[in-house]
Amino acid sequence: MFGCRVRLWRAGRGRLRPVLGSEEGEPPQARIDDHGFVEPTDPSRPLVRIPGLNGYWCELLSTGSPQADAAERLVPLIAQLLDGERETLALAKQLASRYEEIELLYTIAEVLGQTTRVDHAAETILQAVSTVVGARRASLYLHDESAKLLRPIASIGKSVAELPPVAIDDRDSVAARAYRSGDPVSYDPRRASGRAPFDERRGYLGSAYLSVPVTFRGKAAESHPVGVLNLTDRVGADAFSGGEQRLVRAVAAQIGAALEHARLVERDVVRQRINRELELAHGLQLKLLTSPEVLGSGVDVAARCIPARSVGGDFYHFVRLPGGRIGVMLGDVSSSGFSAALIMALVLSAAGIHAAEVASPDGTLRRLLDSVEQDLRETEMHLSLFYGVIDARAGVLRYANAGHPYAFRIGRGNRVERLHAISPPLGLASRDAITAAETHWSATEDRLLLFSDGIVEARDDEGAQFGEERVLAIARRHEHRSSAELVEGILAATSTFESVARDDRAVLALRV
Repeated sequence: MFGCRVRLWRAGRGRLRPVLGSEEGEPPQARIDDHGFVEPTDPSRPLVRIPGLNGYWCELLSTGSPQADAAERLVPLIAQLLDGERETLALAKQLASRYEEIELLYTIAEVLGQTTRVDHAAETILQAVSTVVGARRASLYLHDESAKLLRPIASIGKSVAELPPVAIDDRDSVAARAYRSGDPVSYDPRRASGRAPFDERRGYLGSAYLSVPVTFRGKAAESHPVGVLNLTDRVGADAFSGGEQRLVRAVAAQIGAALEHARLVERDVVRQRINRELELAHGLQLKLLTSPEVLGSGVDVAARCIPARSVGGDFYHFVRLPGGRIGVMLGDVSSSGFSAALIMALVLSAAGIHAAEVASPDGTLRRLLDSVEQDLRETEMHLSLFYGVIDARAGVLRYANAGHPYAFRIGRGNRVERLHAISPPLGLASRDAITAAETHWSATEDRLLLFSDGIVEARDDEGAQFGEERVLAIARRHEHRSSAELVEGILAATSTFESVARDDRAVLALRV
């Protein structure tokens, strides 16, 4: 159309390089300065600079039209065409970069989604990040709250074992600085003068570095740092671009969210495990309590223990003794929870042995104290304990009461006799202080009622106590009802009075 052929050259490094239509033949002779400016020295091969594109020159080989006329019309078209190609290449490069970034974020999300342990996925994440941003070395540090240190959990380019922990208040550490400030810390040697602000002993291959805090947002939308992501030893240009820094910040945010998720999952798993263990402990403790059925037929008996927590320190025990006698025990350890439950288990195991071996109630309690005194001393606990032996044939109730205030014999006509504590609680006095007492027992008429302070000291919303009199009033109303109905009536009234128990509750009723 223009009657000429076109050759396109690019000036650089002191020479002309072929770009288009110039694959064959030598380039025109020309002087080229350091800035890519070309001064042709061969008049027979003139060169025309392409406007807007530094270093690009056009050579027109005429086949008809004058060169000047062809150049005037053709060079602007070539410039426009090359400028469009340049923009297309730039856009393609940008799209490729964005795709790479999106692929990285997707990969990390997929890796984190497959595990609740970020430390297991950390090395894979670091490898992906360092590849995309061109860093030979990368490391991830997480905060150890108890030690106030940043501890390495993964590293690329260097073994984790070679990386020492970093104190959060270390003023010379870039990672610590990023953690404390909550903002990225970077160094670009192209835009800085003087020495880089880091310890030269670190042995990095390049000067540029990037440390980004790993954070998560709490309920109040406040960022909380949990670690630091470090990158250095840049491949190619010794600097991290703004786009790469934004990408690393996005990755750090992903890791922070994953860490918070993992923390919540772990806390939930721990809670579930604790709940299962508490349920098992609760079931085990209930199995330690002797069933009233061991007393056989002819005995109207019922007992319930309801710990304030999963396990508690209230307990009861029954034992059938020679001669038709019945042994009845109810105790209350001075604490609650697991520690009280352990003492309770020790007492029950010892009580079964000593009650069968010793005839008298006070002798049984002395033996019992000998067995658990050391444990009570070490745990700084004590326990109130009532142990009575009912001989219905002889019409006698013999008992030893070690500091338990809520023990009653309820006779015909609802006559109430308090079975007073005649000894201090076990663990607060020596074995010699334990004594016994006895009272009359009318078979089929008298009822033994024992309960713990968790019943009496239950409080309503106004702070008033349930009290002993309410318990005895319920017992009077149940004079002609079964022991099971009486026990359930007391517990139901207490639960209505105080919906959430503050202390263990135990009730025992027996008529024989």
